[in-house]
Amino acid sequence: MKLILKEYKLKLKHTFTISRESYNTQSSLIVKLESNTISGFGEATSNPYYKTTVPKMIEDLKALKPLIEETENITPEEFWNKMYPYLKHNMFALCALDLAYNDLYARQQNKKLYELWNYDIQNNPLTNYTIGIASIEKMVAKMKELPWPIYKIKLGTKEDIKIVKELRKHTDAVFRIDANCGWSVEETINNAVALKGLGVEFLEQPLKADDWDAHKKVFQKSVLPIIADESCQIEEDVAKCHNHFHGINVKLVKCGGLTPARRMLIQARELGMKTMVGCMTESSVGISAIAHLLPLLDYVDMDGALLLAKDIAKGITLKNGITQYSSLNGTGVSLI
Repeated sequence: MKLILKEYKLKLKHTFTISRESYNTQSSLIVKLESNTISGFGEATSNPYYKTTVPKMIEDLKALKPLIEETENITPEEFWNKMYPYLKHNMFALCALDLAYNDLYARQQNKKLYELWNYDIQNNPLTNYTIGIASIEKMVAKMKELPWPIYKIKLGTKEDIKIVKELRKHTDAVFRIDANCGWSVEETINNAVALKGLGVEFLEQPLKADDWDAHKKVFQKSVLPIIADESCQIEEDVAKCHNHFHGINVKLVKCGGLTPARRMLIQARELGMKTMVGCMTESSVGISAIAHLLPLLDYVDMDGALLLAKDIAKGITLKNGITQYSSLNGTGVSLI
């Protein structure tokens, strides 16, 4: 097996702003695993909040190159377990590697990944489309640019309720709110009441990630469901989120790929929690991997490739929130 690493700079259609940062480009690492004539592809993007860079991912994966390249003919679960001890300090790198190996393995079996897992795709949830923080005029313009059945709206400003009231005038779409740790307990409980009347489905991570007492208060008093994101990074966090959140949003890059993500989602369902997977502005390489988890999900945020000025790959396509799978096996991706 051969390991190939390449960094890309993904340009966004619009400046993307959340409560703690803004950016116009996204650095991304594409991992390619080649075995005979078959290739598998994986991806992880950089993220300052999690102190992760593409050069660091490349450094850590290059250090493992001999071990990776000598490994073949084991399951993705066995592969992940073999690589985890060396990459547990860099889950983003482990994610990109895990995605590539899952893709390669499924292609070797001549199956799409969801077929390999025996998942039924008939009742897949619709994906939302994200509207980053901007002036109300720009946020409305983004909605009009891409009419969609569900919008995820980034908040964490002093005028959050005003923003949602104005956006509501322009669409009947379902709203989801992501405050990215930008609210207090009181704000969250009060905002939930107002937002429920504005057609909001749930609130995502309104409070700082490690304030578990505050999460418990909001969990008990909010009139809207609360979904964990920054508070739910790795497998051990699922149990911690139980009775503190109504559901979890799993990010593949944070937990180390598809292999642990599947375990987290199954565990959350067993605990009676809602399940969601989100993206980190990946290209169609990362987004197409997410699509194969849809049968395990109540909600999904996989619009990353739609936010790009130019994609670097082909894979799944999204039409009015509906996922259409590629004809290719594995995750169904090919680089452009």
